[in-house]
Amino acid sequence: MADSIQLPDDVSCAFCAYLNGTRPYTMLSRGDVTATLVTREQRGVAHLLVIPVRHVETILDLDDEESGALMVAVREAARIIDRAEGRPGIAVWQNNGVPAGQSISHVHFHVAGTLPGGRTEWGDVPELSVEETDALAEKLRKADEEG
Repeated sequence: MADSIQLPDDVSCAFCAYLNGTRPYTMLSRGDVTATLVTREQRGVAHLLVIPVRHVETILDLDDEESGALMVAVREAARIIDRAEGRPGIAVWQNNGVPAGQSISHVHFHVAGTLPGGRTEWGDVPELSVEETDALAEKLRKADEEG
């Protein structure tokens, strides 16, 4: 655990609940080390979250295997978005600690295609239903298979 980083006061980890199936969420893919989720808060044209399967609070706490696997999974998420959406840009970001904007104490990387006109949305966005994120996952899987 990182010593100096101020973590969110979440009692239980939402990402761990998604991974163990106690809370519904759309999973695009899952391996032994990483998982890629379709976030319900779409801040870009196809916005994915790449996380380690093991509960790890910050980037400082990752081991070497997780670090490498996460970077490969981030690259694959970007490639899938590019194939499916053909965006002129792809944003990747990651926050550690409350002052940096971390809201869940489980390290995660955001990967999102840019919006029409560029950038991604940092303000409030509507929360999609699991059915809507499931449909987006199917679109992404299909584009990946065809690509």
